[in-house]
Amino acid sequence: MKKTAIFTMGTRGDVQPYIFLAKELMRNGYEVTLGSHPCWKKLIEDAGIPFEPIGPDIDIEKEAAAIRGKVSNPVLSMLKTMNFVFRIIQKSTTEIYEACKGKDLIIVSHSQMGAVEAGVLGIPTVNVTLQTEMIGEKLRPQTLKDKVIGGIIAKQVAKPYNRIRKVYGQKPVKSVEEIMSDRLNLIPISRNVVQRNPYWEEKNVLTGYWYDEDAEYVPDEKLRDFIENGDKPVILALGAMSFEDKPEKEKLDMFVSAFQKTGCRAVIQGFQKTIRDHALPENMMACGSVPHSWLFRQGRFVIHHCGFGTSAATLCYGVPSIPVPHVLDQMGFAAQLNNINVATKPLKAKDLTEETIIAAISEMNAGYAEMKKNAEMISEKIKTEGGVAEAVRLINECTTG
Repeated sequence: MKKTAIFTMGTRGDVQPYIFLAKELMRNGYEVTLGSHPCWKKLIEDAGIPFEPIGPDIDIEKEAAAIRGKVSNPVLSMLKTMNFVFRIIQKSTTEIYEACKGKDLIIVSHSQMGAVEAGVLGIPTVNVTLQTEMIGEKLRPQTLKDKVIGGIIAKQVAKPYNRIRKVYGQKPVKSVEEIMSDRLNLIPISRNVVQRNPYWEEKNVLTGYWYDEDAEYVPDEKLRDFIENGDKPVILALGAMSFEDKPEKEKLDMFVSAFQKTGCRAVIQGFQKTIRDHALPENMMACGSVPHSWLFRQGRFVIHHCGFGTSAATLCYGVPSIPVPHVLDQMGFAAQLNNINVATKPLKAKDLTEETIIAAISEMNAGYAEMKKNAEMISEKIKTEGGVAEAVRLINECTTG
């Protein structure tokens, strides 16, 4: 039985893929520990996975919301959030190092948590990458200019990890790729959504999305009755982007008014501070933490922020999208959905008004039949890929071969 640890930090979308992977590893005889913010203890343990608290006991989604609220530029917002998380990772290295001891394998998440510590301890690693743009094109012929610019960027990206390496007396690296696994990098995205880059090294593998069905979920009576007694609703699920540092009544009012004017029934997830004192019309209701594997399939379409998790869920469960990306990586996932015609043109958060929401809903209605057909077709193909099972097969292959 391989003793395995996985470490990840960030919002729920940064944790959920590793819950799916950990459960599948455990079903295949691995002994898995998943380390993250203390605030995710219940989420992880409710999934039946042993949990290791890493870092300070903070509400990470509230902290991320506060950072977003101070910066409107999507690039700066992402960088500030990443820097905040990196500082926690750096301060947590001793905890990560101790949690790595005695393990046979470390699954290094997209934030590279555990990579340095595993290297110091001589423990084999497997990487996971969620954004294909972060994978180096090692096989692409490069000009001198490419090498110079690439070297400067790589050095900047490696800085946080070199600070951790310094703690253990390790020499600095020139790029993050030097601390990544030379065996396997898992990319939990479908080949029906993203084509494999011909300039990637062989170790970079598109496995298909990781997800499960949450077959045992039973909605409360109020939500069940709302879903069953009327046309399929719009699902508004802005994920971590709807976690509020302070009430955002103006933003919620835009959506509510747009739904009223377009005749949409709606289920609204998030906006917990605002919705507490908000009287919703009878054709709309708020819901709390409901698995997307159940909720999304009840909807006509989903309006979401295009985080990795919600983007994957719309495809896995065959439902079209109106993307409302807030930060840079979400814009990339929004473009993926639009490129395969399962989503409208992205509606950037900075352009959000009642009028632009109504226009996006009109675009969705005009192209709905084609987008729904495409989403269902891709969903069926994703099921045949068996992404998380394929990931575990590849882990077995590279750690026993």
